[in-house]
Formats: sequence, structure tokens, C-alpha cells
Amino acid sequence: MDQDKLPPEAIGESELERPQPADEPITRDRVGESADIYAEMQSTIEKLQRDETSRGDLKILSRTLRELRYAFKVFRPYRRRRKVTIFGSARTQPDHPDYKSAVQLGQKMAAHGWMVITGAGGGIMEAGHVGAGRDASMGLNIMLPFEQGANDVIEGDPKLVTMKYFFTRKLMFVKECSAVVCAPGGFGTLDEALETLTLMQTGKQTMLPLVLLDHPRGSYWSDLGEFIQKQLLAGGMISPEDVALYKITNDVDEAVQEILSFYRRYHSMRYVRDQLVFRLTERLTDEKLDEIQSSYADILVDGRFRQTNALDDESGEPDLAGLPRLVFHFNRRALGRLRCLINTINED
Repeated sequence: MDQDKLPPEAIGESELERPQPADEPITRDRVGESADIYAEMQSTIEKLQRDETSRGDLKILSRTLRELRYAFKVFRPYRRRRKVTIFGSARTQPDHPDYKSAVQLGQKMAAHGWMVITGAGGGIMEAGHVGAGRDASMGLNIMLPFEQGANDVIEGDPKLVTMKYFFTRKLMFVKECSAVVCAPGGFGTLDEALETLTLMQTGKQTMLPLVLLDHPRGSYWSDLGEFIQKQLLAGGMISPEDVALYKITNDVDEAVQEILSFYRRYHSMRYVRDQLVFRLTERLTDEKLDEIQSSYADILVDGRFRQTNALDDESGEPDLAGLPRLVFHFNRRALGRLRCLINTINED
């Protein structure tokens, strides 16, 4: 789909300007500049040589750099188009209701102009691509001695990247997407779901909707939800608001609505020096701003919530210059509460 013809709900922020990690602040003297980073990388290589780093360690570093460089190149043409990453078991068969739910999810998200990223293998990964179709699919395959050839939808497509390391692959899964949906799966799926939660809870990942999707009669994720409530929440290991970081559902339409409604008024976020800046698709009413002032003062270090135009330090993203901003001095701890704030912004 031509990017100029995408529906508004499929247009996101520039990947080229997105901070990594998400809590890295932008400052005016760094907008559009990279020479200092190249110099730092070259200095690191010189230090590796001076340290007489082992050949095995150098192979890991070299392969990591090559994998990420190529992945960045493949994803770059699609940087403004929103994408949903779908995780799930490689062993789920096409006649299984989880497979059918993933197909429906891929179809519905592609109909809204979104692309679908999966691990490019079989099972749920294949199902997401079957639903989205080849043009709207991107794949991040992993080299394994078993199970993991690319599925027929994405095989041979230039939007397929094959990686050796799980950690580089996992980075790309969350770096490039605007939403994550997890269908039932094995250890890998649980790892990916919980890592996404951890990254958001610690502020290392920009807020995004995380949906844990069961088939209509399934209880895989609801069972995990009960464990979280009984063990983690009741044991004081997470905050009550942290459960807002994910949604468990058995309904594909509800999953799609959870994703799209997240971006109803909220668009994206940046740290600018010590301020957190929410970019919004429309200006908040005075009543909504008053509600936020009274309900979320506890997440502020000082000051109040302010509605402004784009800040000078955000000049690196001219495509978003016209969006209104909500600016505040966030305490960087209450990430579950921050997710609740986004919900409040999106509500009527």
C-alpha cells in the first residue's frame, strides 16, 4: 500500500528519530547529528583491538553489528507505517482455533493499513502473515537446527530478515512495532510477552498496546492473568496499575479495538531533556485537561501538565510539528500509571 494512501490510523512516527532506548532524551544539539556516535564506535573498535579481545567475542560483536545494520536497512522504507508484532507457537496447526484467530487478526490489521511482523516461521507466525498477505507482512526469522524455516507467505520476500541471535531479533520485534499481540505459545512466547511487559514497566520501551489473545474458548492467557494477580500483585511484586500494561481477551475484534483506540488521541512520546512530551492527534478540551491535572498529579516530579505546540528540541521530526503536545515532568517510576493516563487521554 502506498504510504500516501494509508489511513490515518496506520501512520506513525519516524523510526529514524525514535530514541533507543525509549528513555533516552533528545536535546537540540543532537538533532540530526551522528558524527559523534560514529567516532565513539570507532573508538570502541580500537579499544577492542588494544584489549586483545578474543576472536570468539569479536565474532559475536561483528555478527551483531552486521545483522542489525541489515535489519535497519530492510525496515527503513516502512518507518512511518504502523506495525503489529504477533508472537505465538510455531507448532500451532492451521485447523486450531488459535491459528484461525491469528489469521483474522492479521486480516483486520492489514485492512486498517498496518503491517504484520512475525518470526516468519510456521504456526501462529504463518497465520499472522496469511491474514495480512505478503505485501503487508514483514518477517524476522531465526536460524535454528529445527522447526524454523520461513513460511510460504514471506519466503523470498525482501521484507524477510534472517538472524542468528535471539537478542538482535527480539530487539527488532519491539523496536519496529506500534503494538504487540501474543497468541498462546511455548517458552519463547512467554519470554517475549514478559519481556515486552518488563521493557514497558521499566520505561525502556515506548508505551504500546500489548494484547494477550486467546481463541474464543481458550484460557491460556487468562490462567496467566490469574497467576499474575495471585502471586505478583498480591505478593507486592508489581504495582496495582501495572496490570494496565496488558489486556487479556478472547475476541479478535476487541484486540483490534484495543490497538486502534490506543492511538485515538495519543500519538507518540519523547523525553525532551527532563520533560516527557506526549504528541496528540488533537488538542485536549479544558475539561479533559482539568481531569488529568486532578487525577495524575501523583506522577509529576513538579509543576503541572501543559498543552503546548511542538518544542524547539523536536525539530528533527517536521512531519509531527503540527501535532499538539502534552508536556510534564514525569517521575519515570509510575509506568503503569502512565499507561492509565494514555487511556484517560483516549477516552471521551
